[in-house]
Amino acid sequence: MAPDSRPLDRHASDHAVYGISVAAELMNLAPQTLRVYEARGLLEPSRTAGGTRRYSDDDLGRIQRIGELLAGGLNLAGIKLVLEMEIENRRLHSELGDARRRLERYEGS
Repeated sequence: MAPDSRPLDRHASDHAVYGISVAAELMNLAPQTLRVYEARGLLEPSRTAGGTRRYSDDDLGRIQRIGELLAGGLNLAGIKLVLEMEIENRRLHSELGDARRRLERYEGS
């Protein structure tokens, strides 16, 4: 079989590459803090076949957002709601953009 000729995307933000200790060190947190975030449903790291947690740059961004919300005075339950609303807001904005593009195509025909 020929090797894949596509260039490697070493910067894919959703590619889980960091172990828990590296992710914790990068975010200046204890690994246990990341486990708590996961247990509370704030974070869902990828897992290897052996069950080892792996974090992506997207996960690190989410951890940073959690820290910002904590600094703003929210508790973990409130943070979970805010994160869920932010995801829903992005989804709705995407749908609105799609609907506007469809309308523009319809009006242009």
